[in-house]
Amino acid sequence: MMDDGDGIPEYCKGETAAGPGSKDIYVQLVISFALGISAFVFFCILRPRWKTLYAARRRHSDPQIALPLLPDSFLGWIPALYRITEEQVLASAGLDAFVFLSFFKMSLRLFTTMFFFALVVLWPIHNTYDAGKTTTPGDTPGGASSYIDLMREYQFNQSTNLDDIFVGLKPEKSRNHYLWAYLVFTWFFSLLTVYFMNSETIKVIKIRQDYLGTQSTITDRTFRLTGIPRDIRSEEKIKEFVENLEIGHVRSVTICRNWAEIDGLMAERQVILRKLEEAWSVYLAQRPAVESRVSGRRREGTNDSAQGDANGDEESQENRRLLSSGLLASDNLPNLAERQRPKVRLRFGFLNLQHRKIDALDYYEEKLRRHDEKIRNARQKEYAPTDTAFVTMDSIAACQMAVQATVDPRPGQLLSKPAPAPSDVIWKNTYAPRYKRRMQSWAITIFITFLTIIWFFPVAALAQLLSICSIQKIAPSFAKTLLEHEITRAFVQTGLPTLVVSLLNVLVPYLYDYLSNLQGMVSQGDVELSTISKNFFFIFFNIFVVYAVSGSAALADFWAILRDSLSDTNTIAKKIAGSIQDLNNFYLNFIMLQGFGLFPFKLLQFGSISLYSIYRMGAKTPRDFAELVQPSLFNYGFYLPTAMLVFILCLVYSILPGAHIVLLLGLCYFTLGYFVYKYQLLYSMDQPQHATGGAWPIICGQIVVGLIAFQVIMIAYLVLQTVFEMAALIVPLVVLTFWYNHYSRHRFTPLTRFIALRSIKRASDPGTESNPGQDPEQLQRQTRLTRRLSTIDEDREKGMKFVNPSLVAPLEPPWVYQDPPPLVEESSVDSSTGSVSGNGNNRVVLPQSDSNGLGSVSSSFSLGDTHIWRENGDDDV
Repeated sequence: MMDDGDGIPEYCKGETAAGPGSKDIYVQLVISFALGISAFVFFCILRPRWKTLYAARRRHSDPQIALPLLPDSFLGWIPALYRITEEQVLASAGLDAFVFLSFFKMSLRLFTTMFFFALVVLWPIHNTYDAGKTTTPGDTPGGASSYIDLMREYQFNQSTNLDDIFVGLKPEKSRNHYLWAYLVFTWFFSLLTVYFMNSETIKVIKIRQDYLGTQSTITDRTFRLTGIPRDIRSEEKIKEFVENLEIGHVRSVTICRNWAEIDGLMAERQVILRKLEEAWSVYLAQRPAVESRVSGRRREGTNDSAQGDANGDEESQENRRLLSSGLLASDNLPNLAERQRPKVRLRFGFLNLQHRKIDALDYYEEKLRRHDEKIRNARQKEYAPTDTAFVTMDSIAACQMAVQATVDPRPGQLLSKPAPAPSDVIWKNTYAPRYKRRMQSWAITIFITFLTIIWFFPVAALAQLLSICSIQKIAPSFAKTLLEHEITRAFVQTGLPTLVVSLLNVLVPYLYDYLSNLQGMVSQGDVELSTISKNFFFIFFNIFVVYAVSGSAALADFWAILRDSLSDTNTIAKKIAGSIQDLNNFYLNFIMLQGFGLFPFKLLQFGSISLYSIYRMGAKTPRDFAELVQPSLFNYGFYLPTAMLVFILCLVYSILPGAHIVLLLGLCYFTLGYFVYKYQLLYSMDQPQHATGGAWPIICGQIVVGLIAFQVIMIAYLVLQTVFEMAALIVPLVVLTFWYNHYSRHRFTPLTRFIALRSIKRASDPGTESNPGQDPEQLQRQTRLTRRLSTIDEDREKGMKFVNPSLVAPLEPPWVYQDPPPLVEESSVDSSTGSVSGNGNNRVVLPQSDSNGLGSVSSSFSLGDTHIWRENGDDDV
């Protein structure tokens, strides 16, 4: 470990970095289990006590969904959750949740099969040929770099001259015999992955077609028409045009107009409404100024009553009680008026240098009243039509014929597309010009590309922590300390980088979700799918590609590697193969932390609990408290990309030495993920997006990316072992994978976007028309998989229409007390203040039950079952 006079320690000579050892795995395993078990125990203890958090979705859902009630015992909920069937998942959570969980189930079946062969076939081969300690040549003559033996302690082997290997010295043939197994299993595992993916795709498509074909929602009967020429931009002309196509009758047409004015007024109204509610909450939270006087009069009345009791005059006692209660009632009336009314500071004059304080309640009530008048006037205006319209047909078949056909021969005009759900539409983007939305999309794409380059620096700098030699260059004293303390070194080299990478996986998706919302997409479902793609691109490129290319190299070496790769293609192959071996422990620790350490925290909803106290301190109004008890939102773009990275890592390491350990950890990850996400999707979190399983084509595309990465890395690994003929035999497999990707897109993608006409059920028995050759009993059982009294989409879209909410939404009065104000017709109630029209005042109608005005302010929401905002009584929370 000492220098030889040139300032370079012996353990750093001849190698890019002295990577982490196998003991680091055990340190990370202990850390992951400590974090995971503690979070899991907390969850099991708190779950029956905090049902408003951990059973929020079930408590708010339609009782017809009929999810089983999970036992309150410590572990009894796990078997009950496991017994929930696919039809129950479809009925309660919809297609998106079903597709998401199907990916985890497919991964479990695939990696179970791979684990069997890795354990029975590959592990004996690795042990027989000592492949777990195969010498990996260094980048410099005389260098030493060893692959980690995952079952034994880290050992250094004799150095091998890389130039000698590639110039003339060939390994003995007997030593390379086992590499034929790598070739065979590369083909076998690739074809096995394609088989499982193909089988699951067929299943998902069948379930999707049966599910959508047996329901009837306004979304299924509506298509979005874009590129409408100016001469037919009216409801009547569009209806006439569509009906002239002779595909069906048009029920309604909603042409999107330039509603920027009314949308802006409604957004401003929300700001004014919340300020008025805050002013009321401040006002009602104050103690009445006359409380002491009232208390004194109560004591006086009590003394008079006592004297009456002493005199035995019952009539006198009754009179005194009546007089006392009347006096107290008259004293209570001015209590509200005698409170200190909140003030608001208004600035005016030159440069707003002058200001004046006025009554906040009167100011915001009058401001809200005038603003509501503007909204009513704006709703009566006629707005300019745009080139987009929502056309609702009389049948699903007519809608699907319009969507799947080319309507107009002119490019870019009268394009028919599937419509999102009415609640999923982002109306401000429906009337935005097409060029503007296209420019927004391209600008965000360019920015994300630039951001990806920027991520090079923190990610590559983070990779230096994997190398004790890189730490030696930056902080020699710190490196010396790490060498003296083995557990601390293990934590810094593997635990800390995996923790930081995991935190990036948590934080970066919020940025990409924000950017996706700026791209001008028409529906939240499209935003969700875009977030999945963006986050996967970040995770795959920065956490896998950058690490694989740079390995544990220093940041300065990364650019040298890229420069050398441009001049010599062998450089990139050798570097990838060497880095993949060196990073085995890092990715093992990453999977362990994600599975054993962080999944229990997701189940615990640690983030929601942590932020709750912050949001609780900022909550002032009943509306704020009601928003605190809403179920958390399940964003597929936040969780799916990390699972896809783990899937790719399991593929990449499925043949290399230690494959059985990687696959075992992968099985644990997908098993825990399946239970955690199944619980959250069914019981604790909402999924408002409506993508009808649109994530499955993205999942398949990302699996193909993983397959190609797996095959390229195996080619690089075999090239590193100088068995070029074996590496060449994998090249046709890469070509075959590209062909399958092209083939599957043309074969399966239309069925994941549209509803086949034969899938639309018109008869009383929905299955016979779609598949006349199947067994009737089997058809009836499969129909029950996707059909109940009504699907979740039908329940969600009942009574909905494709209308901009700004045009028809009730102008709700301020929410002052615990119960929300009723949404009544504007003809009978002045919606700006909540008072009955014609009474001549601008005050909120106060309930008679609150004598002092403090009840609603003191009410709060806790994570237990006490102090909960209830809407429809105690039975409906």
